Amino acid sequence: MAHVSVDAAARCEKVESALRQAFQRFIETRQVDVIVFSGIAATDLGKIIHKHPPVLKPLLAICNIAGRAVERDLGIKNVDTYKPRLTLEQASALAGYIKPFLPPYIEIPALCYMDRISYIDKEIRKGKGQWERGILEALNKFGTLRFKKRQFASGGESYELDAAAPPEGPIIIGVDVKRIEARRDIHKRADEIVNKASKLKAACPNAKFGAVIYYPFIQEHINVQNRLSSANINGVVFAGETEQSVQDAVRLLLATLGVEK
Repeated sequence: MAHVSVDAAARCEKVESALRQAFQRFIETRQVDVIVFSGIAATDLGKIIHKHPPVLKPLLAICNIAGRAVERDLGIKNVDTYKPRLTLEQASALAGYIKPFLPPYIEIPALCYMDRISYIDKEIRKGKGQWERGILEALNKFGTLRFKKRQFASGGESYELDAAAPPEGPIIIGVDVKRIEARRDIHKRADEIVNKASKLKAACPNAKFGAVIYYPFIQEHINVQNRLSSANINGVVFAGETEQSVQDAVRLLLATLGVEK
């Protein structure tokens, strides 16, 4: 905070000035309930968080603090920030942790809206994780081998495969799963796939490597395939959001790799 506070304060003034100038015809003064954090002691805040767990996430959101930071800095593990189960001691520690980050006051509607944004983002990420798990499930459903997420070592470094067969021993099939949702990311993600394929072949020369990719710009799939043209990559398929699309893509990849049921 100390490192960026001066620049942050300067930007805040600049943004406020720009907002007032840009929207001057639309600015209204309204009466709205606000929470005055400057009048709440850390000890009282801890009791509030402990008694009313749903307030934790919006408070963390306005402080730009995630659960990982809580675990790293306070040692409180596996905190579900949306449905926390905290002891009074943990809640008090959290209160002391976030108090310096809280604004002097904030409007309740603004606080609720920030919580809404965080919740939507969490649910979207959850859906992406389910999509990736769906690919692993389809590999096991339609393949002749058993797949699981695995790590392998190559050149003194560790790499992770989203799916690999068999679950133990030398890898025979490795599959990388990638969601590429922006055109600007295609070069970086493609390079990551090519690099992982080369590392796998260096570690397991007889292994086959495939990739399952989500890329919503269908007309550009051929360009992606061209970027992934490599002797180390044995198959590339594209999957959409639906279960049927995932299954069709996975079955095509398994057939290409010679391990479809």
